Amino acid sequence: MYYSMNNLKEFTANFKNIPQKKIDLFLSLASKEKFKKNDLIAKIGEKTHYFYIIESGIIRSFYTDEKGKEFTRTIFTKQKTTGPLATLITGEPSKLTYECLSDCTVYKINYNEFVALAKKDISMANLYSKMLEFIFLVMESKIYDLSALNATERYYKLKKEIPDIDNLIPQYHIASYLNVSPVQLSRIRKEMYSK
Repeated sequence: MYYSMNNLKEFTANFKNIPQKKIDLFLSLASKEKFKKNDLIAKIGEKTHYFYIIESGIIRSFYTDEKGKEFTRTIFTKQKTTGPLATLITGEPSKLTYECLSDCTVYKINYNEFVALAKKDISMANLYSKMLEFIFLVMESKIYDLSALNATERYYKLKKEIPDIDNLIPQYHIASYLNVSPVQLSRIRKEMYSK
């Protein structure tokens, strides 16, 4: 398998108390892949056995309503885990599509291989548990932001996480992610840049 030890080690540094030997075993499951802007790494209605850790680039998850309108649910950046995790756990077809919004370099990991190791080894089981906790915390933060922050606060938070987001992806993706209309986002940006 091909991987950059430094970049994946940055990711695995989030998981304390896992022996290095087990981290190395996890790293051996990863293969490095490159995707172009607009490539789909997972599609709605399909099943997959893989999840991804982002080294560089931006990926979004979205769903499409019956009229064909797309709604961005999550924007994933460096060191985030992405892919249809519910599909991996349940075996059901994905309810979301995952699209590269820029050229991306990711580490592709076979979920079934990871789970098989976790079933045999307590340290790998702990790593699996820690990764799920990490994903849960990220998702809980997103849910909190949508319910407790207003649109302007959500935009400021996104700009803090990805300062050049306005130059990286289309405004309508940002608006959809923030759960606002493109017109409302334009007003927020105008207000922000006029200060």
